[in-house]
Parts: sequence; structure tokens; C-alpha cells
Amino acid sequence: MLYTVSGVQILAILNAFDELETKLPGGKQRIGQYIAKLQDAESGTFAGDEWGETDTRFLYGAFNALSLLGLMHLIDVERAVDYVNGCKNFDGGYGTSPGAETHAGQIFTCVGALSIAGRLDLVDIDRVGAWLSERQLPNGGLNGRPEKLEDVCYSTLPCIVTSRYNVDILKDSEKGGIADRAGDMVDVFHTVFGVAGLSLIEYAGLEVVDPV
Repeated sequence: MLYTVSGVQILAILNAFDELETKLPGGKQRIGQYIAKLQDAESGTFAGDEWGETDTRFLYGAFNALSLLGLMHLIDVERAVDYVNGCKNFDGGYGTSPGAETHAGQIFTCVGALSIAGRLDLVDIDRVGAWLSERQLPNGGLNGRPEKLEDVCYSTLPCIVTSRYNVDILKDSEKGGIADRAGDMVDVFHTVFGVAGLSLIEYAGLEVVDPV
């Protein structure tokens, strides 16, 4: 699922769906059918592959890819939305599954999935916003859950509560790329999230990123 959604996103960015259909007739439908088969008919969630591990990351990936392909009708959206809502905790956040600990990464995926489904009415914005605002540490970085180190991959959290963050302290890059935290080696993964986070807090000179 993770590689499939990345592939679909690349095709969308390159506006290459027509080329895909030329080289692989029915390619979009085949991708959509593959994703749809990963949905669990009973719970509504999605597995990451044929081996069956489920996680709200995969559910979000399915929504993301199918929405770009225009094939959301292939899945049971309502049942998947119910599953996401069942992952919501008392603090307003979301876990990997119902009853699992709130994690910033799962908030990203669950809120993203609900946004694609047009069901942001189910999100407790004030409560999840308060929880996310507490993820910023004294050095300006954000962690994924209490008592953990900061990590740049969580810099996209301001899409929920932009105004609550110290914007100036989040801006930092000296090596051309961005690392998970100061002093570590830069990499593409954290550079993507870092640049997205800077865009979301309206850093000068960057294209505006759609929070979804």
C-alpha cells in the first residue's frame, strides 16, 4: 500500500495518468482494484499488503490514492470512516487501531482520511489541537507523543493548529536538506516533511501546500 500510494502521487504530480493508460490499458482500474481488495469487509480498515497487517496509515493511503484516481466508489467509505472514528481517544487524538495510544502520525493519517471523505465534522478540533500544541518542545521541535524526542517528520502538525506554534523556532536548515533533528544526517524523507511543515507555517518563498 505505501509504495502504491507513493506511485499514484507521483503519477498525479506528473499528470501522467493518461500515459499510464496508454502503456498499461486499464492501469488505473487495476490499481484501484488492488487497493480495494485490501479493505477488510467487516471492520472497514485496510491492510498494507496481502499478509494482512492493518494500520490507519494504510487506510489513509487507500483514501489518498483512490481519491487521486477518482475511484473512491470501489470501497466502503462509510465503514472505513466508522473505523477511523472508532480510533479516536478521549484526548481527541487517534491511534493505529481502536483503543491504541494517540500518536501524532496517526492523527495526521486519520484526520487526512476524514478530510478526503468530507467528514471533518467528526474531529474534535479544540481537543486534538490542544494535544498537538503540547508536542512542541523547548527547542522548538515537535514530537510524536509525550516524553519522546523531537522529529521533523511531525512538522506537518501545524495544519491542525498553525497559530499555536512558535513559528520562528521551527525554521532551521544548514545542509541543504533536513534531518530528523539537529546534528543528524539529512535525508529525503525528513526533507519532504520539513519543507511541507515550513510551507504550512507560511515560510517565505515556498509554494502553498494543501494540508490534505
